[in-house]
Amino acid sequence: MKAIIETGGKQYYCEEGSILYVEKLDVPTGEDVVFSNVLMVDNTCGRPYVPNASVTATVLKHGKQKKIKIFKYKPKKQYRKTQGHRQPYTKVEVKKINW
Repeated sequence: MKAIIETGGKQYYCEEGSILYVEKLDVPTGEDVVFSNVLMVDNTCGRPYVPNASVTATVLKHGKQKKIKIFKYKPKKQYRKTQGHRQPYTKVEVKKINW
């Protein structure tokens, strides 16, 4: 089974057994999380969501992505600013697609 879910303002394509890196969730490691905003299941689209569909996943770990650098400057004004950012993520494994 295949599905498209929405979480953290983004859409993810998943299958049973697939690993996803989603926006950080406030769920402890090892716990199950249920995604109820399902946009598509096996080529059946919803408007906007498929009724009575959900995706169950297990949280594997929490972490931070690779650091990106932000550099701002204004020419001829002696203004330079460097900033870094690491986006937090949650790694989940899709266990079951309920439909």
